[in-house]
Amino acid sequence: MEEEKKIVEAPAAEAEAKPAPRGGYEPHGSAAAPRPGDRKAGDHKGRPSERRGGRGGFHREGDDLNERVVSINRISKTVQGGKHMRFSALAVVGDGKGRYGFAMAKSGEVPDAIKKALEKGRKSMRGIQIVKGDTIAHDVEGVYGSTKVVLKPARPGTGIVAGGPVRAILELAGVKNVVSKVYGSRAPINVIRATDAGLQSLKHYDKIMVLRGKKTEEEIRARKAAPKAEVKGDK
Repeated sequence: MEEEKKIVEAPAAEAEAKPAPRGGYEPHGSAAAPRPGDRKAGDHKGRPSERRGGRGGFHREGDDLNERVVSINRISKTVQGGKHMRFSALAVVGDGKGRYGFAMAKSGEVPDAIKKALEKGRKSMRGIQIVKGDTIAHDVEGVYGSTKVVLKPARPGTGIVAGGPVRAILELAGVKNVVSKVYGSRAPINVIRATDAGLQSLKHYDKIMVLRGKKTEEEIRARKAAPKAEVKGDK
């Protein structure tokens, strides 16, 4: 019996003798981290490269926003110790119902840059009015720097006649029929900013009627409230 007790108590004593795992990052081969995957367990988060996900790993549950990466560039900065490499990502998000956002972010690795760009794009959402036929109300021109983007409404079935950056922001915003042309610089970020300037310059029908004196704000409010009253009466 005494020998069995010694055998049982020996593993427990060895476990107590082992040092407790330290917080923060544990290098490969340490006692606290026998395998790379074990470093993710516990209170510490591990290195940034272990926290990132793939290109499709940033979609939040219950979020109806679509995401698209427009461009990824490598940035090299020459310093005293050599070259410092980083990456910049340009991403666009939208719900397909008139709301969209875009942003550019930088990081030491591509997935981290994409994730930061998507998060910034979600915080800078803006909206536009989509008229009948899933198009824009009138012709617009957006200018940013040396880039000019011209957008024109099109008939249903035309589709989006546009290049990569313009197509990304229009598709995610929910515009399905439009014709575009880009003049000047073709840098993706400049093209997207010029497209955004053009979309934000779209005029609303009600505001134009008020400015021209054709209608008053009271008449517009009454016209919008009339269909709701009819629906409630039918019920």
